[in-house]
Amino acid sequence: MISSDSLFGGRVLVYQEEKGYRFSIDAVLLAGLTRAMPGDRVADLGTGCAVVLLIMAYRRRGERFLGIEIQEELAELAQKNVDANGFQDRIEILRMDFRDVAARLEPESFDLVVSNPPYRRLKTGRINPIKQKAVARHELAGSVRDVFGAARYLLPKGGRLAVIYPAARSVHLLCEAGLHGFSPRKMTVIHSNISGPARLVHVECTRGGGEDLHIAPPFFIYGEGRKYSEAMQSLYED
Repeated sequence: MISSDSLFGGRVLVYQEEKGYRFSIDAVLLAGLTRAMPGDRVADLGTGCAVVLLIMAYRRRGERFLGIEIQEELAELAQKNVDANGFQDRIEILRMDFRDVAARLEPESFDLVVSNPPYRRLKTGRINPIKQKAVARHELAGSVRDVFGAARYLLPKGGRLAVIYPAARSVHLLCEAGLHGFSPRKMTVIHSNISGPARLVHVECTRGGGEDLHIAPPFFIYGEGRKYSEAMQSLYED
């Protein structure tokens, strides 16, 4: 069954599976915290239902977008969402394995790559019996290492990669960045609330340049009374 949800007061429609993969707050954070320039060509590796690109296109962050999705059902949903929101001239959905970008796409053809990669290693934890959720959470069809490999091919020197990832695996993320020739340039540490530990990190990297890393102020998802913080609420507003 497919549900119809919306963002920005109903101005962005999002169709998604009721029991399969559903976008999470991670996608909203990735779309909202990533800096994109007017005219940017943006690729989303593992786009799911394309919600990250829908948000970026709606907020005019970037000019042309490509969503890459390996799962047929999700690729079809992503295309349905693109059509429903009238973004056909700006967002393209390509069903393929992003580990194979060299076989289908031109090198250095994007300015910005974004990704919310699977974060659980194989042979750790219970694999969800629902395939869409399993692929989204476990490294069954790509890992953060594969994200950096694909981004290295798609981006020229100076191109940017933005990733959201569990804070507990930050060392792994930063090591992979260095191994693939990326320099982390900005990190935002995300907490559930002011008293909670770090939950996620949003990291922006540049291919092949710079040694300085800007640590942004901490980002809190919730304020008092389990209500969204002002910073989080702003990501859902125009």
